[in-house]
Amino acid sequence: MHAEISFFDLFLQASLLVKSVMLILLGFSIACWAMIIQRRKILKNAQIQLQTFEDKFWSGADLSKLYSEISAREHIDGIENLFVAGFKEFARLRKSNIATPQVIVDGTHRAMRVALSREVDALETNLPFMATVGSISPYIGLFGTVWGIMNSFIALGAVEQATLAMVAPGIAEALVATAMGLFAAIPAVMAYNRFSHNVEKLENSYGNFMEEFSSILQRQAAVEH
Repeated sequence: MHAEISFFDLFLQASLLVKSVMLILLGFSIACWAMIIQRRKILKNAQIQLQTFEDKFWSGADLSKLYSEISAREHIDGIENLFVAGFKEFARLRKSNIATPQVIVDGTHRAMRVALSREVDALETNLPFMATVGSISPYIGLFGTVWGIMNSFIALGAVEQATLAMVAPGIAEALVATAMGLFAAIPAVMAYNRFSHNVEKLENSYGNFMEEFSSILQRQAAVEH
């Protein structure tokens, strides 16, 4: 007949340092899941916005009207931010009457490049934290495990007749730290890899649009010049 020990009992019986390790890993796990839910929503919305905007852009919509419609909004992000930044700079340089078509296109391209960099930075928010949690959580858990097992064997050496029943709870509570480290790390690594891939795809799509839009503006600037 054996007594069942719950996770909560193992936590209460653990040393202060092992408890601290478990609480740190629990905090990492909760923070990561909150970020995973948030990033998933943001990246999904960015993909939907990209598809919607490209459908409207390539449908032959008037660029000036499209610019006025988008720039009137309070919040602009994603591919729309690239379009607004590029068209705004194009209109500004075109009104100067001194810029050549190549200067206009170069200025427009730089404006969109800056906007692209900012959008990618925004999409990558929290990804470094996920990567860090995925990298260090197993080692933090292993540290708690080593410390807990070490304490168990030290206590075992203080008695004359040692039994497995005496050392088993201490080893069990120590191994929980390793399990919690893996529980925090695995979702963080999987989310980081998936989200990084999604950000890379969005960045490529933004870059392709930027080049195509620059070509359109270059042809328009050459005709007007």
